[in-house]
Amino acid sequence: MTSLVQRSSGLVQRRTEASRNAADKDRPSGEEDHEPRRGDEQDEDDTGDSKETRLTLMEEVLLLGLKDREGYTSFWNDCISSGLRGCMLIELALRGRLQLEACGMRRKGLLARKVICKSDAPTGDVLLDEALKHIKDTQPPESVQSWIELLSGETWNPLKLHYQLRNVRERLAKNLVEKGVLTTEKQNFLLFDMTTHPLTNNNIKQRLIKRVQEAVLDKWVNDPQRMDKRLLALIFLAHSSDVLENAFAPLLDDQYDLAMKRVRQLLELEPEGESLKANANELLWAVVAAFTK
Repeated sequence: MTSLVQRSSGLVQRRTEASRNAADKDRPSGEEDHEPRRGDEQDEDDTGDSKETRLTLMEEVLLLGLKDREGYTSFWNDCISSGLRGCMLIELALRGRLQLEACGMRRKGLLARKVICKSDAPTGDVLLDEALKHIKDTQPPESVQSWIELLSGETWNPLKLHYQLRNVRERLAKNLVEKGVLTTEKQNFLLFDMTTHPLTNNNIKQRLIKRVQEAVLDKWVNDPQRMDKRLLALIFLAHSSDVLENAFAPLLDDQYDLAMKRVRQLLELEPEGESLKANANELLWAVVAAFTK
């Protein structure tokens, strides 16, 4: 789409042919160039973001849900809280910190299997490390569904209220402020003042929206196992958090219909079966099962 922001050429700097030729000319004959050319390398992250602005799944879902000018999510969105907790579990799984217990001889289903700590190495993200510590220290372990509820504070057991992660949206917004994506303002709502975080770097959000759109349009592969796991998780969790519609709002009618048709195809997948396929992330599909059951 022409209205979408194109990748900024300044974000990934590459050596020009002229500089390469000059370097080759200065190198003594017979000496091989063991340093790989950056132009020949595949970008580690195809979002076009630098490492300083690489976002977690939680931050991406929140960014999709935030109103650009107002700087807050919809007051009527009661899904994003649990969705963000699902993001944390998948983010930790993709980083090699969590996994599901073995299914055993009885072939327990995804939602019956417990979440176990694979590595307690710090992630560098305070929220992720806080969630990881809860999961590591809890015995006996809990299931994916239980952890989404516990981390959201949706439990009737007063002894488990300490698992709740508080002020998650505000803390994620502050992370985005530090990364230069949002800014901080105060708004008066008649009876009270509220801290808001309007968008300040529209390029990053537009690249995020473009990635989501292309995943179900121009770059649609019709096979979830061939999709990037992080992008696949983003689509599922953005839908569960009721913010996916925001990414599709700029589309033309026919594009919108096609995008939603393909999202429905993903939602109709059977998580149990998908989790058994080669290279599948079982915990990712367990979170999907928790939101689509």
